[in-house]
Amino acid sequence: MVTPFPELGDQFEELAAAAFVALDEEQFARAIAYGRPSPVRAGDLLFDVGDDDGDLILIESGTVIVTSGLSGAASPATSPADSPAASAATSPADSPPTSPATSPADSPAAEEPILRAGPRQFVGELNLLTGQTRILTAHATEDGVVHRVSPSAFRRLMAQDTEVSDILLRAFLARRQLLVSRAAHNLDVVADDTTAAGLALRTFLIRQDLPYRWLGPDTTEGRQVTAAAGLSAGDLPAAITPRVTLRNVDPGTLSHSLGLTYRRTPKGVADLTIVGAGPAGLAAAVYGASEGLETVLLDAVATGGQAAASSRIENYLGFPFGLSGEALTARAVVQALKFGAHLGSPCGVASLTRGADGNHLITLVDGTEIPTRTVLIATGAAYRNLPLGRWADFVGAGIYYAATDLEAKAVTGLPVTVVGGANSAGQAALYLARHAGHVTLAVRGGSLTKDMSSYLVERILADPRITVRTTTEVTSLRGGHRLQEITLTSRTTGDSDPCGCFGLFCFIGATPATEWLTDVALDENGFIPTDVQLGPRWTETTRPPLPFETSIPGVFAAGDVRTDSMKRVAAAVGEGASAVRSVHQALAHLT
Repeated sequence: MVTPFPELGDQFEELAAAAFVALDEEQFARAIAYGRPSPVRAGDLLFDVGDDDGDLILIESGTVIVTSGLSGAASPATSPADSPAASAATSPADSPPTSPATSPADSPAAEEPILRAGPRQFVGELNLLTGQTRILTAHATEDGVVHRVSPSAFRRLMAQDTEVSDILLRAFLARRQLLVSRAAHNLDVVADDTTAAGLALRTFLIRQDLPYRWLGPDTTEGRQVTAAAGLSAGDLPAAITPRVTLRNVDPGTLSHSLGLTYRRTPKGVADLTIVGAGPAGLAAAVYGASEGLETVLLDAVATGGQAAASSRIENYLGFPFGLSGEALTARAVVQALKFGAHLGSPCGVASLTRGADGNHLITLVDGTEIPTRTVLIATGAAYRNLPLGRWADFVGAGIYYAATDLEAKAVTGLPVTVVGGANSAGQAALYLARHAGHVTLAVRGGSLTKDMSSYLVERILADPRITVRTTTEVTSLRGGHRLQEITLTSRTTGDSDPCGCFGLFCFIGATPATEWLTDVALDENGFIPTDVQLGPRWTETTRPPLPFETSIPGVFAAGDVRTDSMKRVAAAVGEGASAVRSVHQALAHLT
């Protein structure tokens, strides 16, 4: 059998086993109890690319085929030869064979098969958890009966039946991984990822774990797709789906088109709204949703926060071999979604006020209002810049605030400089040393040991691919459309050295992201004091502040945004989880 995903190698078999599993009779009977039966006839369209339909479809009889193309029309950016055409990835051997109701030439469902599902199998993938619009199309290929499980019933199923929930979740994750590894080509992005706009788009796509095809504007495929869609250079970056072409697209407009921005919760008023989806916010979302709170999680950029930019975390409990921040936070996102948290990203928050009904009111930058009973502020901190000319010109085009695979590919074999003396800078230097031509670590202070863990210091000093320059700062930037050279100046001697630099990785700390807050008390540095730190700033007279509670009752803070926080992933996770206990206590006072 030739697999449609050759780049996965042996991993395909493992993923396919999880992706195309069938429920046993008892599991299927329990699952359909959450749904409603619906007879289907051969040729019926069950859902289409771009549909808001969020039903899980369980197949009692008949066969359903899932494809990547829009019903009745091929994607403008694909051809059947390009697709993953998973005819080999069919239903298990114990499921009956399926046959299309029409000839391949007449049936859009027969053009690009991704999945054939028969009795006791199910149709759906990770979008059922994220709320994203459908990214695939499903047709019935023979008469039968399916059971539709609505989004609200699906959340009950995931919460109440652990066995079936685990099977579904593993299948959804495996299906998404298959689609990401060889995208179904119903989302083409034409952009240059060496530009700030392109890098922002690609970071969003990766963080959201979306299937897509990235096309450079100067590649043959990029030019073909651009011409077919009637685009010009002035329209780029562009995103092309079977239903719409988005010109000069940014993460916000793309997210809105895909249905990933905020949607009103079923209850209308959230129990807990979390602003910021870094480790603290994600932990709070997992614990809040798992304990039955109507939980909304918002992030202005993409899930993961600064932690997702860490190339390797080795001191997080339970992962002795380390893992990337992106992997850690991606798992946390799925965990929060599994328990029913509602995620909106990117969703920038403009203000937090008290509503007339006593609830809090969060207003997004687009004017959307979210009423909520309690709030957790977990916005972390914004990256700090160096005060240098042309800094803004090179952000995303040679200046980076993260050192992940995406940035490393842009500087493969080229000289780079990492600025900073704490753990994040050390981790970045070690990671980049495996990809870049050479790494210079520029530290403003006189020693690495002041703010960096000893295990990182030892590895850096022992690595011949890394040059450490203490008491050194960057004093100028040069380049054309992207960074090519910097000047390093000694703070003790004043000597300056120009050096080639095609990647300047900046890890010099951050300032708290609290500029949107007007009523919450802040300390002199803009961080948020909580509970015992508040003193006279606490105005409630009927009770003392709860742990992690800010100056406004019912509003909490956790993670790096909080005064005197530890600035570690594990500490942020602990604070986010612990804050949920205080949320429960605050809600008890309100009832």
